[in-house]
Amino acid sequence: MRFLRLLLAAVALMASTSGAFAAEPQNGVDYTTLDSTARPETGKKVEVVEFFMYSCPHCNALEPLMSEWVKKQGDKIAFRRVHMAFSGPADPQAHAYVTLEAMGKLEGVHEKLFRAIHVDRQRLNKDDALLDFLVKNGVDKAKYLEFFNSFAVQTKMKRGAALINTYKLTSAPSIVIDGRFVTSPSQAGRPGQSEPQSQQATIQVMDALVAKAAKEGGKDAAPAAAAKAVKK
Repeated sequence: MRFLRLLLAAVALMASTSGAFAAEPQNGVDYTTLDSTARPETGKKVEVVEFFMYSCPHCNALEPLMSEWVKKQGDKIAFRRVHMAFSGPADPQAHAYVTLEAMGKLEGVHEKLFRAIHVDRQRLNKDDALLDFLVKNGVDKAKYLEFFNSFAVQTKMKRGAALINTYKLTSAPSIVIDGRFVTSPSQAGRPGQSEPQSQQATIQVMDALVAKAAKEGGKDAAPAAAAKAVKK
């Protein structure tokens, strides 16, 4: 009997700290609704943007779970990442990320950068060090430098910085859904939770917000279609 009581107590404790919600996530508690009313033009898909930094240990910890979540969401979402510029407009890691993205060379390199910084403890915080690392990992040096110095990459970096200001983000990782909702492990988590528990809570909030955005988007689509028909 004593063993049964201890078992039930353990189960209750796990439920209270697992990140599961008794009700749907609460605005102002588990996530924040942004003032911006302009929704991304992603069709029926819900846009999900992860704002991250390679140097951020919490972003590194969240990466495997986030990647798995994106795969499970499939065609329901339009996912992308924005590297926050920690050291200013010319932040080397942000610049490297945007360059690799423009080249279509993120796959296979993205995870290696996280590992090099957080596992191998390489100091990849300067342009030259990043270039050497990327070349050693199969990135063409000449093409990289061509994209690195291109107007398109410079413009995309400025757009990323402007988006961060628009959403008033101050920490990473932060996840913005449908251009209206922002959440993060520090917000979705609970005091006393471990980092994996806070991450799991974030995933649950993201699930709920994607469903909410999809449902509300469907409601808005009918009036918009009717308005277009009237104009014609």
